[in-house]
Amino acid sequence: MVVDDHPMWREAVARDLAEAGHDVVATAGEGRAAVRVAAAARPQVAVVDLQLPDISGVEVTRHLAAADPPVRVLVLSASGEQQDVLDAVKAGATGYLLKSAAREEFLDAVRRTGEGDAVFTPGLAGLVLGEYRRLAAGPAPAADDAPRLTDRETEVLRLVAKGLTYRQIAERLVLSHRTVQNHVQNTLRKLQLHNRVELVRYAIEKGLDRDAGRPPNGYGLDQ
Repeated sequence: MVVDDHPMWREAVARDLAEAGHDVVATAGEGRAAVRVAAAARPQVAVVDLQLPDISGVEVTRHLAAADPPVRVLVLSASGEQQDVLDAVKAGATGYLLKSAAREEFLDAVRRTGEGDAVFTPGLAGLVLGEYRRLAAGPAPAADDAPRLTDRETEVLRLVAKGLTYRQIAERLVLSHRTVQNHVQNTLRKLQLHNRVELVRYAIEKGLDRDAGRPPNGYGLDQ
């Protein structure tokens, strides 16, 4: 689903997605309409602008991320302001891409968002990780309250913290892509988290990224 209040931009984005083989199930020019339409259209991914005429794209993101099943939101905005990025991520956005991105970058971001990857315009990922590191410096929860993960779930979580995609994790652990996704979903459920961005934050808080080195190139949390 594409949510943008500029008709020409909205139509162009929808056309690019359709030409790339994606099924565009709905478009909307206002936030409330987007929330209402999404409930019926049930998109897997929503491309959402922040500046909408009624409610903000952040509020739309919050509604979509809390839906059942949740919609993965890729914010596509002209703003690269730190607060806008953080507000969108805190609302549940899986990724954040600037409108200055090239067409192929955008299409790749949509594909990866659909696969559950956290996708950001280069430079913005560091912003998000920096904020999460600051929050991680706060008091840690009591050990007795910590959810128990299996060894395999912990291993997958460590690789998620290193910035690997699900396919890369599957290749490294000699597992199927579906099995990796199942491990991630089980971990999200146990930790009561909603998306991969929150999962990366948890991994950072637990220090699972400290031996990560520089993650692979791409538009995930690796810039």
